Amino acid sequence: MAKSSDLQKDGLYKLRHSAAHVMAQAVLEIHPQAKIAIGPPIENGFYYDFDLGQGDDGKPRTFTPEDLEAIEKRMRQVIAGRHPFQYRQVSADEARQLFVDQPYKLELIDGLAQGGIDEYGNESEEAPVISTYKHDTFEDLCRGPHLEHTGQIPADAFKLMTVAGAYWRGDEANPMLQRVYGTAWPNKKELQAYLHMLEEAKKRDHRKLGKELEIFIFDDEVGPGLPLWLPNGGILIEELENLAKEMEEQAGYQRVRTPHLTKEALFQRSGHLPYYAESMYPPMELEGVRYYMKPMNCPFHHKIFGAKPRSYRDLPVRLAEYGTCYRYEKSGELLGLLRVRSMQMNDAHIYCSEAQFEAEFMAVVAMYRAYFDLFGIERYVMRLSTHSAKGLGKKYVDNQRLWLKTEAMVRNAMLNGGVPFVEVPDEAAFYGPKIDVQIWSAIGREFTLATNQVDFAVPERFDLHFVNAEGHDETPLCIHRAPLSTHERMIGFLIEHYAGAFPVWLAPEQVRVIPITDGHAEYASQVAAQLKAAGIRGAADLGSERMNAKIRNAQLMKVPYMLVVGDQEMANHTVSLRRRDGSGQNRDSVPVADFIAATVERIRTRSSEL
Repeated sequence: MAKSSDLQKDGLYKLRHSAAHVMAQAVLEIHPQAKIAIGPPIENGFYYDFDLGQGDDGKPRTFTPEDLEAIEKRMRQVIAGRHPFQYRQVSADEARQLFVDQPYKLELIDGLAQGGIDEYGNESEEAPVISTYKHDTFEDLCRGPHLEHTGQIPADAFKLMTVAGAYWRGDEANPMLQRVYGTAWPNKKELQAYLHMLEEAKKRDHRKLGKELEIFIFDDEVGPGLPLWLPNGGILIEELENLAKEMEEQAGYQRVRTPHLTKEALFQRSGHLPYYAESMYPPMELEGVRYYMKPMNCPFHHKIFGAKPRSYRDLPVRLAEYGTCYRYEKSGELLGLLRVRSMQMNDAHIYCSEAQFEAEFMAVVAMYRAYFDLFGIERYVMRLSTHSAKGLGKKYVDNQRLWLKTEAMVRNAMLNGGVPFVEVPDEAAFYGPKIDVQIWSAIGREFTLATNQVDFAVPERFDLHFVNAEGHDETPLCIHRAPLSTHERMIGFLIEHYAGAFPVWLAPEQVRVIPITDGHAEYASQVAAQLKAAGIRGAADLGSERMNAKIRNAQLMKVPYMLVVGDQEMANHTVSLRRRDGSGQNRDSVPVADFIAATVERIRTRSSEL
């Protein structure tokens, strides 16, 4: 869920919040037996959670498409009434009386009354205030803000979108509720633009394209969130890993490898278990020793750094690994490749002195930006995630002095480097502040891609040190970074960003040779062999289909280049070139050697041009 402060900045918070209340009123009028939960504004819209009770068949009631139409119709009637949104503060007892028939609201009221919990059931540092907003006949537990009246919601600029199941408070042990998603915009034009973007997003959905382009699959017998990479996916992984290896070698990284599991004691020492136990696979016990599948690589890298004495002359030490990690994400949060349980992480840890910190931290930021340029990512935001004093000792390492010091170090580094960023409180890692990177694909879909974290706590727990210039032991700072995220998330993003039409260097199949008739098959095979010898991923289509069908098949698989060969090409040792996107004119009589030379150069430079 997007933060309220983020939404308020773009002027849509009140509009969407108000629309959520109007929707809840309409639902209760159409389904009087419904129980209401929470209904916040979110990025691009709003939602509200409902418990519709059980139907005559004993199964939970669900919303139908006809329900959504009826709810929208009633919402427009409420909007036309121009009912004012009226705020008031109430006592806990008054609130309980108002919502005596609403069990989810009563649970929220209890949290507010006890303090530290807001009206959505989230932890809050603000003093508890129990308040409501009322419009027309509907009153909801809410602190706002809202529009002045319902008439300020444009009746032609909102739409109810989908219904999904959602556990109350995100806990699988709680009841499953019906979540109705809607969107609302200042005017009809912006609504239509958003709906058009969603249609484009459907076409680019990495789950759909991943299957069509034979990149990855999931299998029930393997388990949810555990992707199986098909040969085309394997090529994408290798290309990304080769890219990372080249970039990291130039930047002075050393590559290491670590095991997939470890003794429990390692994560107890690192401090990860208290914070990450719920996201880890359960332990296995062998010969009286408990082992965990690793959810992160950092404790292993700490062990490697500490395996021999270090001097200040050795620093910085940069250890890199594409390490496979396992995290037990909740079933309802799994989403194709974007949220999985098995992931290969573009991980590295940089051990440096305080004097080296700014240069090392900003070198990582520069690496991010180099990747963004390569992939044509034009829109991104870097977020400085800081701690909350209230979370010290629970959510965060209990050392306020080092928190303030390292947050200032990151802030100053970004300012000195002239890198724009926004600051977000209470989202740091448990061991230090971090820069989180949000990116947007070509169609405007937002992704949380990568992170650049400062660790001032864990190196000391592992007794890591180096001998400084004065001859004394000093604990290094550690920078955790993953510019290319995981293979899973990065490839999911790239599929949608490119709509599956990858640049030549990344495309699993770069060239397909298509003979006009069976009589040209041998020459097609010879051309394909020349491509392979030059390091180009190419194949000849020697199937029984006609030429035009073969061209269409290659286009569906988004192969960048198709080389058609017939009598003339055989006689002259040439090919007829067709491009995937139809850009430019088809080129006849292209010498094979010329095509190979041009394609090898595009691959070598990782060009985005066809």
